[in-house]
Amino acid sequence: MPSPRLRSRSLRRIFVKTPGSHVNLHYRKKKPGIAKCAICKKPLHGVPRERPFKMKNLPKTKKRPKRMYGGALCSTCSKNSIKENMHKGEL
Repeated sequence: MPSPRLRSRSLRRIFVKTPGSHVNLHYRKKKPGIAKCAICKKPLHGVPRERPFKMKNLPKTKKRPKRMYGGALCSTCSKNSIKENMHKGEL
């Protein structure tokens, strides 16, 4: 039986085949939830679903789309907000 700290379902189980043809169970933390649009709550495309220690090593261009509101709003909502701001004369 695994130790009590590994019995929690907050860790995901990964079966790893070792060179000695044994299958071992490794425990890793789960990935965070998918990034969502701040307005319509649709999943954001182009934003990776990684843990913070992996995200900090990614280049900036791989972390979010390279456009206004990239990584915060989906393309539809960002287009609408840019149109709205242009109409108001803020941009």
